[in-house]
Amino acid sequence: MKMRKRALGALAGLLLSFFAVGAAVAADRPYTEGVVSEISSIRTEPGMFDAYMAWLAGPYKQIMEAQKAAGLIVDYAVYAAAPRSPSDPDLYLVTVYKNMAALDDLAAKSDPIMEKLQGSLADQNKAYIERGKMRTVLGSELVREAVLK
Repeated sequence: MKMRKRALGALAGLLLSFFAVGAAVAADRPYTEGVVSEISSIRTEPGMFDAYMAWLAGPYKQIMEAQKAAGLIVDYAVYAAAPRSPSDPDLYLVTVYKNMAALDDLAAKSDPIMEKLQGSLADQNKAYIERGKMRTVLGSELVREAVLK
């Protein structure tokens, strides 16, 4: 019994030292993990730039402001770009989250906001199809800020 207690104590001490070393190594990094941004690349259809910008200034902005007020997002932005080729985006939509954990169950958290502002899921899908006439989503990516110490 005493041998078992000693072995368990030694094991616990060993584990604690590994955790302490791991924490010390992590503290030596020259950066910390910052916010997470989702960046969507958008190409507006010919002649639809102003119409799409009007949608962004209206319903899109309402949705983003409601999500911001609910604490689901930290910030958002729209960036216009000069495309280098016909396959390049002319807009970037950026949504900023506090961290990766903020993306967990995001749909469940944002669904009530979307229903309040845009109606049922069927209505939201119809609106998505209509927006498809104004733009093409080229893709999106998640990037995490590396905050330098």
